Amino acid sequence: MAKKQLGVIFGSRSCEREVSIISAVQMMRHADPEQYDVVPVYIDEHGAWYTGEPLKDIRTYTPFKPETPGITKVFLDMTPGSGALLVLEKGKGLFGKTELKAAARVDVFVIVMHGMNGEDGTLQGMLELANLPYTSSGVGASALGMDKILMKQFFRGGNLPVLPSEWYTRSGYEAGADGILDDIEKKLGYPVYTKPANLGSSIGVSRAENREQLKEAMSLAFQYDRRVLVEKGLTKPIELNCSVLGYDGEVEASPIEMPVSGEDTLTFSEKYLAGGGSKGMASLKRILPAPIEDELRDKIQETSKTIFRMMDCKGPVRIDYMYDREGGGLYITEINTIPGSLAFYLWENAGLPYRKLVDKMVALAEQAHRDKNQDNFAYTSDILKGAALGGAKGSKGTKGTKM
Repeated sequence: MAKKQLGVIFGSRSCEREVSIISAVQMMRHADPEQYDVVPVYIDEHGAWYTGEPLKDIRTYTPFKPETPGITKVFLDMTPGSGALLVLEKGKGLFGKTELKAAARVDVFVIVMHGMNGEDGTLQGMLELANLPYTSSGVGASALGMDKILMKQFFRGGNLPVLPSEWYTRSGYEAGADGILDDIEKKLGYPVYTKPANLGSSIGVSRAENREQLKEAMSLAFQYDRRVLVEKGLTKPIELNCSVLGYDGEVEASPIEMPVSGEDTLTFSEKYLAGGGSKGMASLKRILPAPIEDELRDKIQETSKTIFRMMDCKGPVRIDYMYDREGGGLYITEINTIPGSLAFYLWENAGLPYRKLVDKMVALAEQAHRDKNQDNFAYTSDILKGAALGGAKGSKGTKGTKM
């Protein structure tokens, strides 16, 4: 049986590009070489696409040099179902013609993006147009999961537990910072967390205990996004994370982890640099499984599966929670539709090795692709027969006006 050509897309124009590189290199090392030919597809900070064997080595990115032997600049053939990574090759000699060739062909894309321009539905939308199977949640869930403001509104609409929050725009803050600070103090009090609406890995996130800290936190968050979420903080919360794996009716929840932080909240350094940076989220200090009561464990797992189904997710996601030790309340922090290190360490704890997790992701991607192609895209009507460029009949059949 021929091997599947597994295209692993990572990098991109995102503040989380380096985290994506770590997660992708990790994943490529664990894909079964008996089943897959791994085709790395790196998108650099300018949005250019590259492929080649050197991209499987973490040392290639310190720094990244596109002229490195073995690396080829490519672009995706958007012909539905093609999966070709195309390259323009200049002909030899003075009159040599430029030729368009396929550098590789991909059967299934594994998306290992973190942050904007990849995890937010943009890349998923492109692959939908190209009619290619891909891992990760679809366009809607990806976009919703990236935007913390929309995400919180969705959770509230679904009667899911979230902390009180408000959101503000950069232009509004620049026009009246004092008024917004007053509004936050009145509605939320202290402590609060400020978060860029579309960012992850704790970049730009701050905790504020007073007005001066709040000013600094708002200024930092607005450097990364024009919209900022301000969320009520808890005094001594416990962070708890749960992954969910599946698609459609097949959904299962992982064991729950309790990250161990030396700060009030997990920082970027704690998440990705504590172990030297080469292991990504897998190097984070954690207690796994978390030492919590069975009742709380069951509640988190059931809530996580509910969120997964409501958002129509696919593949592994990770949902993060805050548990209030004083009041006993459980609150959803966020959903990560492409979690750091693909949350493989949570599934290993459940008895699913990383290699098998990759197999599961590929199978789910193919299943979702088959389901999509069963939909009817061939519906036709007679609307064009009555259409006229002069507007005699509009798209809704309205009568034109005689002159």
